[in-house]
Amino acid sequence: MIPIDKKTLRQYRALLKEQKLNDKAIDKLYDRAAEVPTVMGKVVGSCKDFPFTEVRTTVQMDEPKEADEIARRLRIRKERQEQIRAAVLEIEQFIAGISDSVDRQIFELAFLNGIAQQEIAATVGYTQARVSQRIKSVLED
Repeated sequence: MIPIDKKTLRQYRALLKEQKLNDKAIDKLYDRAAEVPTVMGKVVGSCKDFPFTEVRTTVQMDEPKEADEIARRLRIRKERQEQIRAAVLEIEQFIAGISDSVDRQIFELAFLNGIAQQEIAATVGYTQARVSQRIKSVLED
């Protein structure tokens, strides 16, 4: 099992919310990218024939400053999205790797579903104190 602490486990639900918000932000950036105005710009190349000489050609292109800014923000958002996915997967793998079925249920209910220890205790047939002990014992192993 991957060593993990309670603070990391508590981040699970917040990470899922952040993932949804990040998805919406990425969608908005793609929408903005589609609306970037087209401008005429010059590009430099060389002709195909020898001797190669510099040729400047006018082309239509997205407005460079705005397009670059959107691309930079998209890159940042996508990197964060990958970090979120990795963190969520790490937590899910940790919980799936708990060998004891009752402990695994406790962790799923507490950290994945956000259910209070008192409700978990009623579900699995333990006291709230025993649920807390089981969580602590798994995290100490």
